Amino acid sequence: MTGLAWRSRLPGLRFLTVGLALGAASWFVLIGLLLCVALVVTLPLLPHVARVARELAAFERRRVGRFLGTPVPAPPESPTWDLATVLTDPAVRRDLAWLLFQATGGLLAGAVAVGAPAGAAQNAVIAAVGPFVPGVTTTLDAPVTSWGGAVVALATALGYGAVGWLLVPPLAGWCARVGVARLAPPEPTLVERLAEVTATRADALEAHGNELRRIERSLHDGTQNRLVAVVMHLGMAERALRRDPGAVLPMLLTAQNAASDALAELRDVVRGIHPPVLADRGLTGAVASLVAHCAIPCSYDERPVPRLPAAVEAAAYFVVAEALTNAVKHSGATRITVRLGLDGGLLRVEVVDDGRGGADEALGTGLLGIRHRVAAFDGVTEVDSPAGGPTALRAAIPAGA
Repeated sequence: MTGLAWRSRLPGLRFLTVGLALGAASWFVLIGLLLCVALVVTLPLLPHVARVARELAAFERRRVGRFLGTPVPAPPESPTWDLATVLTDPAVRRDLAWLLFQATGGLLAGAVAVGAPAGAAQNAVIAAVGPFVPGVTTTLDAPVTSWGGAVVALATALGYGAVGWLLVPPLAGWCARVGVARLAPPEPTLVERLAEVTATRADALEAHGNELRRIERSLHDGTQNRLVAVVMHLGMAERALRRDPGAVLPMLLTAQNAASDALAELRDVVRGIHPPVLADRGLTGAVASLVAHCAIPCSYDERPVPRLPAAVEAAAYFVVAEALTNAVKHSGATRITVRLGLDGGLLRVEVVDDGRGGADEALGTGLLGIRHRVAAFDGVTEVDSPAGGPTALRAAIPAGA
């Protein structure tokens, strides 16, 4: 078996190994929930234990999303977290269903993933030293007292390796799919979908209004003032032409400079509406230009992306531009990675930095604007930014929107 083939199994092995630890943690949380329910005195502690379950489930959503390459939507955050919420919230029941699975199926799958390579290594060592150390047995209790017993131990090691080789990938995929089925919110009803579309329309209108106000401010505060300066200097030049023609040239030069500045301001406004580089070089070329001009060392993991509707390309471009700006201003990062690709009808954008983390939409860092811009296309935005970093922003935009 080649090293490349083994490396292809490593993601599944890592996934199941972490799942083993999560399975053990799930047992502790389940026991805590049972104690809170069984003992009236500890019932007020139920919301706190349920919050721990919610944190474990949120970690699993992020983990499964990274493993499958598809973000798992999180349930809406409840404004209150009290006993009534815990007893009536459907998301809490989904968390409980996942805990039960992880404490049983996830734990067993993780044990197989960890036990197979451990058993292979242990029996290989036994095969090597068994004939020289009396009383040594394989993990299946077969004594190793001769070279024949060493061959049995070696065959046992190969059996463990074969079990891991064959079972780890399908077990990891099965656990991930069950995790999605347990943790993902159910498909919305027609009424819920209508409410979601209404909210998306409101986000689109808000994003459109903010964009119009930004353009108006840029034209009013920048371009308009510079054009007024041009008119003023031309008027002064006209009056000087009648009195002192020799003084006209400096005024005309000043007016020319003001006109050049106004044109530059106008170009910036146009770029903010729809960057010309998108029309000239397409989305991949435009993003490559952003990466090349980023103030922090930035790598670009590009997969071929065909030309898409102009609005979709513009949305993805501005997501990358805003994410890079946020990272430069707020993250303290030393390295940024940008990924762009088309997957199953979704344009996926990912910007990851190794900064300090702790990004918060409520602090006005531009994340809310990104979310609104993507939501306008019925897309999904996910921000994973634990304290201490790294920060990962992922957006999925329907390519045909």
